[in-house]
Amino acid sequence: MVDALPWWSGLLLPVLLGALAAVTASCDALLSARAAGAPPGRAASLPLRDVGGLLVQQRRRTVASDVLLGRSGALALLAAAVFASLCTPLGRWPVADFPIGVVWFNAMEVVAWAAVWLVGWSANSAYGLLGGYRFIAQGLAYELPHMFALITAALGAGSLRVTDIVAAQDSLWFVVWMPAAFVVYLLSVPAMSFWGPFSHPVGPDIAGGAASELSGVDRLVFAAGRWLLLVSGAAFAVPLFLGGGSGPLLPGWSWSVVKTLAVLALLVWLKRRIPTVRMERYQEIAWVVLIPLTLLQALVVAVVVLVR
Repeated sequence: MVDALPWWSGLLLPVLLGALAAVTASCDALLSARAAGAPPGRAASLPLRDVGGLLVQQRRRTVASDVLLGRSGALALLAAAVFASLCTPLGRWPVADFPIGVVWFNAMEVVAWAAVWLVGWSANSAYGLLGGYRFIAQGLAYELPHMFALITAALGAGSLRVTDIVAAQDSLWFVVWMPAAFVVYLLSVPAMSFWGPFSHPVGPDIAGGAASELSGVDRLVFAAGRWLLLVSGAAFAVPLFLGGGSGPLLPGWSWSVVKTLAVLALLVWLKRRIPTVRMERYQEIAWVVLIPLTLLQALVVAVVVLVR
């Protein structure tokens, strides 16, 4: 067992997640601008200009919308992303070293499901409601393979405590002998943050879906929650499969950040290589291919653990 960081260190967690999200958003905008032929300098400042525009934009609301419910959903999405990272170690030390850290992380994802659905429902808009239900359908597609990937890492360490999973990788990172679980987990990160090829819940074909009626600060909070959820999922891949903060020369916390940035860079790159996936098609892939694959991976890990 590893001692957790002092409670006040949790105040720094949103700052770190926000910084990583800002870097990822800027890189994503730069690549999009390069593909569209726009000036790179203008693209790099696009996230900052978007934030400024939303801060001064006047809020609007639809007829008979539930403003309190919608704002609560947006705040819940933001909170779920931050709380999910409480058990993610920065180097050796997490903010909260829960005995069931893997379960805690997965539970925060379920909170995100409810949050997005509440935002879509509260707007009293057909597009918003459709976007909320799309995210629920997407969750049904990605969640089981995602859970099996999490369980496989916990099985390899014989513990649900995240620091125990990191300690079990002292001699060999789990990504080496759990490659299928790692790939499935990487696919689930953009799916749980409805980003990139899994952005159907906020797709342009339904005028922005769950976020269609959001404006001003409400839209900014919802977008921040979405990006932080992406960063939180990428950061959790580091202790699960990439050895946590282990590495030469640099301190452990810096290796955690470097590895998180590497996972985020891979996701940004994959975003431009994988087309947007329709929900029913991805559900078919998940149930026919990904679930058997992760179960087979878990079986291999179980046999290795028993032999040891």
